[in-house]
Amino acid sequence: MNRVLDRIGLPRNLVWGYIGLVLFMVGDGVEQGWISPWLVSRGVTVPDTAALITVYGVTVAIAAWFSGVLVQTMGPRKVMLLALAAFLIGSVGFIGFGVTTLNWPVMLVFYAIRGLGYPLFAYSFLTWINYSAPLERRGLAAGWFWFMFSLGLSVIGPFYSSLALPALGHIAVLWTGLAFVIVGALVATIANRATVPSEEIHPFSARELSKAVTLIGRPTISIGLLVKTINGLAQYGLPVFMPIYLASFGYTTTQWLQMWSLVFTVAIFANLFFGYVGDKIGWRRTIGWVGGVAYSVVLVAVFLAPHLIGHNVALMTIVLCLCGVTMAGFVPLSALFPLLAPDNKGAAMSVLNLGAGLSAFVAPALAGLFFGWLGAGGVLGIYAGFYLLSAILTPFLKTPGEKASPDAAPAIRDEPVPVNN
Repeated sequence: MNRVLDRIGLPRNLVWGYIGLVLFMVGDGVEQGWISPWLVSRGVTVPDTAALITVYGVTVAIAAWFSGVLVQTMGPRKVMLLALAAFLIGSVGFIGFGVTTLNWPVMLVFYAIRGLGYPLFAYSFLTWINYSAPLERRGLAAGWFWFMFSLGLSVIGPFYSSLALPALGHIAVLWTGLAFVIVGALVATIANRATVPSEEIHPFSARELSKAVTLIGRPTISIGLLVKTINGLAQYGLPVFMPIYLASFGYTTTQWLQMWSLVFTVAIFANLFFGYVGDKIGWRRTIGWVGGVAYSVVLVAVFLAPHLIGHNVALMTIVLCLCGVTMAGFVPLSALFPLLAPDNKGAAMSVLNLGAGLSAFVAPALAGLFFGWLGAGGVLGIYAGFYLLSAILTPFLKTPGEKASPDAAPAIRDEPVPVNN
């Protein structure tokens, strides 16, 4: 078994953590596709539902931002258990006292608390991976993280809901989601016996927590933050305007949703592939050429395709799925980022997670500002320009060791890395 794990690049000391991650994200993802329309159907107003989701997104972003620095001061296991507590409290309040009576203030408060759960859990485990996985396989280890994360959140969770909702009903499915989360958290923190080197854990203090903010002042970290923000522009931006754009060529909303779902199915496997490729040919090279240059070309193709093929669902699906392939080119960034600040790896991961949160705000904002003025082509062109910018910036993501010595580790210098199987 250990030989198999080594061959596929799944760190054997963290395998139970990966399994727990899948289960946790299944529980978190059970309501992702239906919570808003279901609440509206039960009488909650659209503005109140939108506010609920917005506040949830804010707490997710805050928790993601500080997850790494909390790991740096408390250790990943404690932070992941803290995440379980937040999810448990939030879920009991939201389901037991909010949704059942449609008490909107209670729903708002407890859904916000629930939002602290998954980023504290998942991104703490990602930080744990960067502390524990071998350097020469860290890109693939990060690829496995994103594979398991998306498998639970975007694939198994919604699929489970589609089967369970007719049989159990919405509220019961929410309770079963909590059960998945509890089991996943216990597997990832108790069955997973991996440890973090003691020198990586700093004494808890306000100064340590502030590093999630002050570290952004380092030029390399700020460049990395911009690259990570660019990473998610298409992921969060395309759903805002692509259904409108494609409708003018005869594509229905259902067809769009099916195509977009396949994009992420492709992406979870591409995450593994480019994690492996990044370890072989270099992390920055993979980020710059696949995540930057290739993604920008794909976005141009997404705009041109309907003009060339008209209403052809099969071909349009193939073109859109290239977004799933190229977005995976950014996977090695999760392995590279903590090495940009080796003295504060946890705080560096906090900044990385902040970039993911900023994407969710910046992408729709750009679409809102420019779609009415420039149309889909203009917005896609702006996104493509940003991805080219990320390719230009990526070579500047140098570790302190590289800046000090030309003989830095080949895994970081973008040279092929020999891996012994």
